[in-house]
Amino acid sequence: MFLLVLGVLGLVLPVLQGGLFLLLGVFVLRDQYAWSRRCLGWCHARWPRQMDRMDGLEARLLDRGRAWGRRLGFGPGG
Repeated sequence: MFLLVLGVLGLVLPVLQGGLFLLLGVFVLRDQYAWSRRCLGWCHARWPRQMDRMDGLEARLLDRGRAWGRRLGFGPGG
């Protein structure tokens, strides 16, 4: 929710990137709220290549986090 508040503030303040914070807030909340999933669906229809790149980045970061967790002894195989 904090990212959404920053996004709204960024829409009026020239110092903050409002759109970026709004998109990040919606991305973080996508699994919790239907309106957030709809918003990301609209973004995917509007900018499919960029959204696919964002999904790929998320997958790579999750894989890297799991590998670090295994290396540190957390989770399965650790």
